[in-house]
Amino acid sequence: MPSILVVVFLIEVAARLVSAIGATAINDFLWTLVNYLPIPTSKAAAQQRKLQAEYLKVRGELNATSSQDQFAKWARLRRQHDKLLEQLESTSTPLFIPPVMGQGNLVLTAVTAEKGMEAARSRFDNYLNGFRLLVTKAPQYFVPFWYAKEPMFWIPHGWFPYYAEWIISFPRAPLGSVSVASWQLACSGVIALLSDLITGIYGLVSSAKQTEVPLKASRQPAAEKQKATEEKKEL
Repeated sequence: MPSILVVVFLIEVAARLVSAIGATAINDFLWTLVNYLPIPTSKAAAQQRKLQAEYLKVRGELNATSSQDQFAKWARLRRQHDKLLEQLESTSTPLFIPPVMGQGNLVLTAVTAEKGMEAARSRFDNYLNGFRLLVTKAPQYFVPFWYAKEPMFWIPHGWFPYYAEWIISFPRAPLGSVSVASWQLACSGVIALLSDLITGIYGLVSSAKQTEVPLKASRQPAAEKQKATEEKKEL
């Protein structure tokens, strides 16, 4: 049954990807994408992103400004930086309210908007976690149970002793065949090995690139020094 073979393999790949990337990272990415759609929380999220972009811009200008040579500009940027940082960190900051309203209304409405964002995000995470369990975890148990008696493929007679054939066909597949549970276990092991191999290769390549930069930087002064020595000899 090649269709079940492929289905089991894809289920294990999906489960491994979710485990490697992380549920929180996936939720954050999808939440960002959803907030680009015309939904009630999109306006608040857009203004939040705008505030973050403005904060990063002011922070970059502040780092590029000398506090000794340009003190007036540095002090102005510092005040803007602290104000934006306070708005980003505070949950009761009037991020989404026009400044023409009263201060009490500003804080109250901002807290309400913040609670609304948190409630919407909490519901989104709950729905997404439930959908993820339904797509990845539930099939990992349902498919082996439903196709427990179905052979995935047959092993040539005499390749393995009786007890090995019994284990491979466990729990209810015909003796001499590979059960869906054994196939699932094999897929999970192979995917885990390939994932670790790819991660290790990527780590080696990244570390090699990081070590090349200091070596090039150290070789350049030595080459310049050698060139200067040769010029002195010629003179």
